[in-house]
Amino acid sequence: MLGSVLGLGVKSNMVKGENYFMADFDDNHSTEEKSTESVSEAGGETAKEALGAVDDSEGQSGLSEDADLEASPAQDTEGDGSGDTMESLMEMYEETFKRFAEGEVVTGRIISVEKDYALVDVGYKSEGKIRIGEFRDEEGNVQANAGDSVEVMVERWDDENEIVVLSKEKAEKVKVWEEIKNVYDNDGQIEGVILNRVKGGFSVDVGVQAFLPGSQADLHPIRNLDEMVGKTFAFKVLKYNRKRSNIVLSRRVILEQEREEQRAATLASIYEGKVVDGIVKNITEYGVFVDLGGVDGLLHITDISWGRVKHPSELFNISETISVKILNIDLERERVSLGMKQLTQDPWSVAAENYPINSRITGKVVSLTDYGAFVELEEGIEGLIHVSEMSWTRKIRHPSKVVSVSDMVEAVVLDIKPESRRISLGMKQVVPNPWDVISDKYPVGTTIEGKIKNITDFGLFIGIDEGIDGLVHISDISWTKRIKHPSEVYKKGETVQAIVLDIEKQQERFSLGIKQLQDDPWKTVAERYEAGKEITGTVTNVTDFGIFVELEEGIEGLVHVSEISKEKIKTPVGQFEVSDVITARVMNINSDERRIGLSIKRLDEEDESVLLSDYINNMKPATSSFGEILRENLQEKLKAGGEQEQEKDAEDTESKEE
Repeated sequence: MLGSVLGLGVKSNMVKGENYFMADFDDNHSTEEKSTESVSEAGGETAKEALGAVDDSEGQSGLSEDADLEASPAQDTEGDGSGDTMESLMEMYEETFKRFAEGEVVTGRIISVEKDYALVDVGYKSEGKIRIGEFRDEEGNVQANAGDSVEVMVERWDDENEIVVLSKEKAEKVKVWEEIKNVYDNDGQIEGVILNRVKGGFSVDVGVQAFLPGSQADLHPIRNLDEMVGKTFAFKVLKYNRKRSNIVLSRRVILEQEREEQRAATLASIYEGKVVDGIVKNITEYGVFVDLGGVDGLLHITDISWGRVKHPSELFNISETISVKILNIDLERERVSLGMKQLTQDPWSVAAENYPINSRITGKVVSLTDYGAFVELEEGIEGLIHVSEMSWTRKIRHPSKVVSVSDMVEAVVLDIKPESRRISLGMKQVVPNPWDVISDKYPVGTTIEGKIKNITDFGLFIGIDEGIDGLVHISDISWTKRIKHPSEVYKKGETVQAIVLDIEKQQERFSLGIKQLQDDPWKTVAERYEAGKEITGTVTNVTDFGIFVELEEGIEGLVHVSEISKEKIKTPVGQFEVSDVITARVMNINSDERRIGLSIKRLDEEDESVLLSDYINNMKPATSSFGEILRENLQEKLKAGGEQEQEKDAEDTESKEE
């Protein structure tokens, strides 16, 4: 009978109190209290009505006296403790109803696991059901066994089947929201997995879906956002709204807190000279910023290596861990200067011992300038090969004509100054100086043969040995020809013979001559053209001061303007033409200065003197003293005239020489 009453009470009140259980979860506690009060009132009335109905039915049933007798003690008992019985029934009823409030989270025990659901005992006469899908993991396996404890939320009551519908997932969400509230209120942290990228940030799973703004994902902008997806981090809850299911997270706040803690600890532990490890944070053209643990230090490009560094990116990568030495600490501005090369010995401190003068080295060309090439002997030590020290024989205008960057070269140490970090090197000293042996190989007077390598206004350059050229000056090309430019006679690449005239080792000059292959025709010109000889030649040039007459190939004589005629002539130009053939008399010869003096006037005067002499010699002996006197006077004049002519010739010769 009591079970019937309880059953009726629960069933009736579940119907009447149904609307109370549909309230929002935020008002759960107030909802439960209201539901309990309503149920208590309704339950009390229903219980009384149910008991009254039982009494009426017993009174109207027409039972026997035995039945009446049996009922009397009950009535007496009921009459004596009817109030206590009613109160206990009401308490039992209210307690039962509270536990089944929709939205409440309770702990149950799995009784059995079926194909589609699991039965869970939550401490009531009826078991609850949970869909089996709520127990499946990511791989689809059911993670539920009989006897396991599980937290569930009461979803609804099935009146007809008297079964409670439960949810494990909703219970977990309720717990998550409670945890989120607790984290937010207590400034705590919550772990979550970044699911994917969304507009403006990331979607994060913290039990429920939350939003992580991109600006709150890290201390610095993230270049590759996809690298964050799938990773688990701790977050702070910036704000949340349960009704809208809105949660905003921040990872940056945690990182900033950690950085400040690290900064304080780092500044307290570092000191000048200490070697520490750090992470490369940023790379610039002037250096590398290194994170020492909340404190950034600058590793300047000049402190990276003892050697040459074009750009720090050639040696470092972002996020790389490196060891550095603390060079300077500015606590006021929180600046730290770092050094890496200071971890090793300065190579210049032992350079003099490692690279003595005249020692041979092999190095790598690292840089070229207009004046030479810089060669790296080892990290931190570079030497200069001046352009003048690259070849014994070649005139090198730029080192790029001989070497290139990255070439390995061999050189000799010419000088070293560790205090100024300078080493002078020479490439040409690796091989013997060809000028030291050239005079032995080609003594003066030797006839050589070579190709014309270059033609200039002043002569020809003929290749002799590798790197050594000899010069044939324009004046040494021909004894007799007047050459305005060597290209009139020779062409580049033509093979010619020449005689070694002189070798100047100090000035590195090699003089050659082509005309010396033949005898100088001027040496015998006095024998062929003695003074007083009458010659015939061709006019080659007419100038204001005289006429040049070619006597033979390469041999010319000059008829001075004063030797053209007895009459005074200002200039012979116009009276004579080139190619005219004239006859003149040789007046004088200077073989050393290669000059022959000619005279046309003398030739005419001599003709007159011969006539006069013939006339005098053919005169009959004088028959009187007057004839005798006349002949003597003529002979004296003739003799005096000859002497005057000789003096004049001497004066003319001197003036021409001047």
